[in-house]
This record gives sequence, C-alpha cells and structure tokens, in this order.
Amino acid sequence: MTKKILVFDTTLRDGEQVPGAKLNLYEKVEIAQQLKKLGVDIIEAGFPASSNGDFEAVKAVAERVGNTSDIMITALARAVKADIDSVYHAVKHAENPMIHMVLGTSDIHVEKKFSKSKDQILQIGIDAVKYAKTLLPQVQYSTEDASRSDFEYLWKTIEAVIKAGATMINVPDTVGYAEPEEFGEMIYKLNDRMKNLDDRVILSVHCHNDLGLATANTLAAIKNGADKVECTINGIGERAGNASLEEVVMALKTRSSIYNVSTNINTKEIMNTSRLVSSFMGLDVQVNKAITGDNAFAHSSGIHQDGLLKSRDAYEIVHPEDVGLEDMELVLTARSGRHAVKNALQKLAFRDFTEEEFEQIFEMFLQLADAKKEVYDHDLYVIVEDYYEKVEKNNPNHQNYRSQFYALDDLQVISNSAFPSASVKIIKGDEILKSSAVGSGPIDALYSAIANVTNMDVKLVEYNINSVSRGKEAIGKVKIAIEHEGTKYIAKAADTDILKASAYAYINAINSIIVAQLNALNNKVPEIV
Repeated sequence: MTKKILVFDTTLRDGEQVPGAKLNLYEKVEIAQQLKKLGVDIIEAGFPASSNGDFEAVKAVAERVGNTSDIMITALARAVKADIDSVYHAVKHAENPMIHMVLGTSDIHVEKKFSKSKDQILQIGIDAVKYAKTLLPQVQYSTEDASRSDFEYLWKTIEAVIKAGATMINVPDTVGYAEPEEFGEMIYKLNDRMKNLDDRVILSVHCHNDLGLATANTLAAIKNGADKVECTINGIGERAGNASLEEVVMALKTRSSIYNVSTNINTKEIMNTSRLVSSFMGLDVQVNKAITGDNAFAHSSGIHQDGLLKSRDAYEIVHPEDVGLEDMELVLTARSGRHAVKNALQKLAFRDFTEEEFEQIFEMFLQLADAKKEVYDHDLYVIVEDYYEKVEKNNPNHQNYRSQFYALDDLQVISNSAFPSASVKIIKGDEILKSSAVGSGPIDALYSAIANVTNMDVKLVEYNINSVSRGKEAIGKVKIAIEHEGTKYIAKAADTDILKASAYAYINAINSIIVAQLNALNNKVPEIV
C-alpha cells in the first residue's frame, strides 16, 4: 500500500500575498469550493488578524466549505495570543479546524528580526502552542526560515513544540535558499527523530521558488519522509512564488514508481482550478508553465508533431485529459510537417487527395503559414477552396468555403467615458458587411459590432491580453473564449494594435464555430490517425 501524502493548499493565504492579487469574500469562497472539488486535504484560507475583511472571508470559508469532516480549514497566526484568538474564532465554524502558527528559527530571524535570544524565542513558541491547544486539538507549528537555521536549534524547537502539543510540524524553505539534496537530507534527519519522538505528528514542508527549486525541493522532501506538502495553484505566492500544486501532484503521479506515494487530488480538476485562480486574481499563467501553461500541451515542431501522431508517448509524458483538458494541441505553423497538416485536413474530412494533390496543398499551406504565422482550421478550408479554383474548377468536391467565413477588413473604435463605440467592416465571401455598436468599454463595443454582423448567439467567457514584445511596436497577444450552445471555443491573435488583435481573436473564434457546424452538416467524423 502506497503512502498517502497530504496536500495543504495555501493559495488563499500565501498566494494572495502577490501584489495586486487581493480577493474579496465571494472570490475566496468560490476558490475554496473549487479546491475542495480538486481534493486538497487542507485549505489555508487567509491571515485573519491582518484585517476584518480577511477574518470574515476565512470565517465564510470555514462555514461554507469546511462544513464536512473530509477537509480541514486553517489560517495563519503569528505566535501571539491575539493572532491565535483571531484564527480560532474564524476557523472554529469548520467541522475540522486547525490553528497554524509561525515563528522563525534561523539566526537572521531570531537575532535581527526579533532581537531576542534563542531561548526566548523557543519559550514564545512553546507558550503559543500550549495556548492554541486549549482552543483546538489540531495545531500546526511552522519553523520559519528552517533551511537557514542551525539544525540542532531547529530540532530543539521542534521537539519542544511537539511536547507542548503540536500535531503538525511544518518546515519552510522561506526564502527559496535550499537545494534538493541538502533539503532532502535535513528532512530525512528530522523525520527520523520525529518518528522516534511521536510517530503521530505529521511532518510538512513549504518551499519557495526564489531559485526555481520549489518543486524539486518539495519532491526531495517527499522522498525523505515528508507526510504533507504545502503548495499553491499555478505556483503563485510571495516573490517568485511557492511550490506549484499541479507540478508536485503530476510529478508524483507520472513518476509513481520512483516516489511510491499517492494523493487525494482529482487531477481532472487541475485546469478548472488554475483558470479560476488566474481569473479571480488577475494573474496570467506564463505560457510555458508546466501543466497549466497555454503551451504545456501544444506542439508546433514538425518533428514533434510527426512523433506524436505516430505515438503520443513519443513526446507526451502527461496526457492532457488527465489534468482536465480535452486533448493536446497541434499548432499549425511553417514549422509543421506534412504529417501534421495531413492529419488536420483529415479531421476536416479532406481525405481523398493523391500525394501529388496534397503536395500542392502543402505548398499553399506553407505560403500562408509564412505570412500568417499560425494557421487555423478555417484557413485550411480556404486553402482547399483555393486549390480547387486553381486546379479543377469543375471538381464535384469544390465548395465555396470562403463564403462561409468572416475576415476583418477595417475597424474604428472610439473610447471615451460617455459612449464608447466601434464600427467594423467585415468580409464574408463576396459580401462586405458593416456594423456599429456602443458598449460599456471599447472592447465591449467592438465585440458587439462584430456580433451584430455574424448574428451568432455567443457569450464571451474569457478575455486576456498580454504584451509579447517591448517598445513602441510591442505586439499585443489576445486570447478569448466564447460559448455557443454550451460549447466553449478558444482562439487567439496577435498584432501591434491591441484592438485589431482583439477583433482577430473574436473572429477566429466565430470561424471555429462555423468549422464545427460544417463538420456537423456534412457528418464529417474526425479520423483518429
């Protein structure tokens, strides 16, 4: 039987310490509900002593999310009575509450931060644990800056607070200073001593990412006896962030024969949780971030695409379905090879080309890819139409696909505080369509104008914009998601004009709906290659 690793999520406390990422009560409860669905064992809901608003938010999480015994709710306190009282009164409404307190153990913290002796700090910790135990049976003690502490003093502190009643000991690499081999060795020694002292006490780790080693240090700790890991969604947190929950969990799952442990995490909820946290906190996930980044399961290299189409194991160690995505994404660019383009055409039911015909279409694809950089399904329809017009105008397979899709010709947007408005000129086949609209802002007005032209019942569910270059000619990259008849369509576009990028992305998403409708009308079922 494999050992069960407890997952302690501190997105709502340490994650919220990111500048500008403040959550309101509603948002905290929503994220906590999703964390419960994800399957975390413990939620650290905040720092109640910091403000009345955070106290009420932690209390709401305890009442609404912690109303079952299968999840523990905690919050952070300094090792002082007022903080401990604040945590107690906030989390006591949960079925399974815990008090979490923190106090430094490194010489830098003891001598420079607190200006006290080691014996004085030790006694403060003992007294705080004893007091917390009069309030709740579950108490976690965190030895702040443990990775830079004198080991024997660190152990002396841990031994003393366990005897005072602490049920969990958390060993933080507070400033991301540790190195995996070194950190693993420290955890091994602490685990050995703790199990000999009281094997009921849980050993936990909390790693920061200042040197990019948070996940590696957390995994090293698990190998060396840690019972619990503290993480955040998307690795957010103070400075460079915390150990990323999704990275740690998927490493344990993917390399199960190495770690021989398991968690209660429902990995299919990882992407839903990541997107919710990113949306509420206004923090974009870097595109190449492991597991939850936009490019984590996207492949544009022709060599990789060819290998994946032959066997997904060639370049895919984690299946996107395992983390809640529908499938991998083969991005068609000038670097894509013949196999990837042929596969994309077959999914659109274009399967009857001879090798000579396909070579001509592939050459047309490369010309468009060089000009456009990324080629979408609706572009492939137009390429096929252009091929038929060029080679065989009377071919029975020839259909006027170009007339099905929309293309932006021009736009004008006026942004002001009274009546933000937009006008668009859109081409559909031989038609030139025009529309104007007002909105609550320039993007809302622009999308309303496009919606008037396309006449589709869609709902915008996500809009993100990022700068992907510097200077006056910076490129804005826009990603949107729209919903049509219960199905979500995601599209993106880039341009030096962010309004154009926004319009291109929206039209790309609309054209994706049309592609899906064309496939349904013609009963074109994608082949699995």
